[in-house]
Amino acid sequence: MFIWTAKVNRRKIYLVLAAAVIVCGAVLAATVLGGRGAEASASISPKGIKTEEDRIAYLGAWGWQVSPDAVTVEELELPKDFGPEYSEYLSLQSGQGFDLTKYAGKRVKRYTYSVGNYPTGDAGVKAHLLLFRNTVVGGEILGDGFLHGLEMPT
Repeated sequence: MFIWTAKVNRRKIYLVLAAAVIVCGAVLAATVLGGRGAEASASISPKGIKTEEDRIAYLGAWGWQVSPDAVTVEELELPKDFGPEYSEYLSLQSGQGFDLTKYAGKRVKRYTYSVGNYPTGDAGVKAHLLLFRNTVVGGEILGDGFLHGLEMPT
């Protein structure tokens, strides 16, 4: 038979219990308050997006169900100087946490996917992802007469 005894300070027990309550509260708050939008983009990193599956999973983190293969893949060269005609587009991207000005003059790949779950049921809706060296640097959802960020509209 083995008996183990220890002298435990009540203050230490209370500190451990308080820390456990704080950790559980933080986890619960993140679960309950977590939604789409900026939180969705944080759930999957824009870095290390190397494969088709990675790109589909990234769009899925925003709530989009897309075609299993890209409809088109294009290589684009971003302008060296973004003129005033790009201000609205740059604003759209920066609102999602993307800064395209850091990639001025660089070559990026644009992957286009068909969206199957647009809330209004519109057909022909596409999702674009702009990637530079396996990192998502921009993206948008577009259809007939609209263009918006990756966040699912309500």
